[in-house]
Amino acid sequence: YLAVATSLSRMLLGPVAAQLGKKRLLIVADGMLHYIPFGALPDPNRLGGSDGNWQPLVVEHEIVNLPSASTIVVLRRELARRKPASRMLAILADPVFSRDDERIRKGARLAAQPAPAPLSERDLIQIGGGKPGELRINRLPYTRLEAEQILPLVPAGAGMKALDFEASRATAMSEQLSQYGYGHFATHGLADSERPELSTIVLSLFDEQGRPQDGFLRAHEVYNLNLPAEMVTLSACETGLGKLTRGEGLVSLTRGFMYAGAARVVVSLWSVNDRATAELMTKFYRRVLVEGERPAAALRAAQVEMWRDKRWEAPYYWAAFTLQGE
Repeated sequence: YLAVATSLSRMLLGPVAAQLGKKRLLIVADGMLHYIPFGALPDPNRLGGSDGNWQPLVVEHEIVNLPSASTIVVLRRELARRKPASRMLAILADPVFSRDDERIRKGARLAAQPAPAPLSERDLIQIGGGKPGELRINRLPYTRLEAEQILPLVPAGAGMKALDFEASRATAMSEQLSQYGYGHFATHGLADSERPELSTIVLSLFDEQGRPQDGFLRAHEVYNLNLPAEMVTLSACETGLGKLTRGEGLVSLTRGFMYAGAARVVVSLWSVNDRATAELMTKFYRRVLVEGERPAAALRAAQVEMWRDKRWEAPYYWAAFTLQGE
């Protein structure tokens, strides 16, 4: 990783290394550069010598990814006349994906059991499981822990926690969510780079009686939501991916949530580890909601804290999430 990342850092950042200082970096990417986690690139001014020491760019720089100019124009026009949200945080997490889920069998919402080992989303999604051609989506055990660690960070009555069957498409599309300044989706995400309008956030696919229901919140539906939020976090896999379009950059779930009203969106670039993501998101939200840091600064600090922890120091665990928007 270090050899390739260093080469890329020298190519992209080397020409401006002397101008970086400790400034906030606004990245307006083009083409495949949308898929690069700039925060994980070695800082061109901090490359080690023969000992191989290095420091990721995010240690000394806040990094914000800006979409196309047209999206920023729409965002700023909307933000100029926006009133503050009446409530603080809405979380949708740990939906019900399969008919044999214990919450259906026992007819009750059960606390999540500790996972035997953290898994990536790509490990958890199995094509062809069960009936031929069926898409089987397994439970993400740490999304519930993520929700239960984040919600206590807001005052009583200022948050909404929709777990299990309540983490549904109907909840996501309800006007109720428009009351909250922060929206958090902790679930599976499925990206479609050829047909970005079909990229989706996966919510509960069954109701309490085990009857199947539409649980796919598709990108083209997100455009029509009313979500005048300060920030929406898509704590799922590959939610920052989409289709590259000439003149408009990346058409994706990110763009949809911005058009729905979100000033900024936190998304991921690859299939993330669910245990590490719960750790990262708890650190991130504590800084935003309790310590009052700006989202870009809070994400930077949370990622640096992960990098300095031997358990999570590999960029795979923390660098997937990027902040897009204003």
